[in-house]
Amino acid sequence: MGRIAEKFNALRGRKEKALIVYLTAGDPSLTATRDLIFGLEKAGVDILEIGVPFSDPTADGPVIQEASQRALKTGTTLENVLALVAEVRKSSQIPIVLFGYFNPIFVYGVSKFAKDAHRVGVDGVLVVDLPREEAGELRIYTDAAGIDFISLVAPTTGKERLKKIIKSATGFLYYISITGV
Repeated sequence: MGRIAEKFNALRGRKEKALIVYLTAGDPSLTATRDLIFGLEKAGVDILEIGVPFSDPTADGPVIQEASQRALKTGTTLENVLALVAEVRKSSQIPIVLFGYFNPIFVYGVSKFAKDAHRVGVDGVLVVDLPREEAGELRIYTDAAGIDFISLVAPTTGKERLKKIIKSATGFLYYISITGV
């Protein structure tokens, strides 16, 4: 059982809800991101979503778009984010989900990404522009690496599609209640 499932089981046993927090890696710097991660964990955050900055974050709203642009200006890359997770793992077991877009993963190499993400201690991935139906290769590699593939659902998700998503879900479902934060 992975860290995400363990966290939800522990919370369920205490009849508590999960506090899942998102932050963009590299905004304002990778050092600050590391410090924020430890501060959020100390404050009681249950699961962290670490945003991998991308040059064209079209599924995000202005807050995350601007954070991504600032992070890219500091030189933050997927490779840097994986190194950050490795550093965090030296002293923390908080569940970490990498949150982002498929292009950086594709450029990095899908198989290499899954292997490296597993090696550094990533617990889940959420790829906002990769629908479940198109996630074949990435899903194969993340499943093999024991990394949860977090699926997205929205108010517009049809019942049949929702059933398929739920059936193949790992980690948790990400419910999009509003667009563009």
